[in-house]
Amino acid sequence: MNNRSRGYIYVAGQLLLLALLFTAPRMENPYGELTSILSILGLLVMAAGIAILLASFMKLGKSLTANPVPKDDAELVVTGLYSRVRHPIYFGLLVLGLGVVLDAGYWPQIIIWIFLYIQLHIKANFEEYLLKQKYPGYAAYAAKTPRFFPRFR
Repeated sequence: MNNRSRGYIYVAGQLLLLALLFTAPRMENPYGELTSILSILGLLVMAAGIAILLASFMKLGKSLTANPVPKDDAELVVTGLYSRVRHPIYFGLLVLGLGVVLDAGYWPQIIIWIFLYIQLHIKANFEEYLLKQKYPGYAAYAAKTPRFFPRFR
């Protein structure tokens, strides 16, 4: 199996988990009196995740691909959100998923979100292996930049 095929398997797993996250059963009143507040908070967190995703997509420009194998003409982006985390798209997906968990309040979403994190971690390991081969400065960038979650100074 070549790298591109392996990458598409990771993408398929990621898409499956995202689909499950949004379609898994939801509880009617998961948090009792706090349900409406946490539901609104969940929607706000989802909106933040979408904003992170859109900003990340725009910053990557022509280098954007769902497959973790970098494009031949791709450039290494280390500015904007990419100066705060190495994988802001994955961070955005995790934030979006957390919003779903807050809104749904049900165990299937929590379990699926954990599997999504694991899937993205595995995908990032593969992607970073390839990025280190393609870009000589990637190892230094990775050493100073967190993978998924930004550090607050």
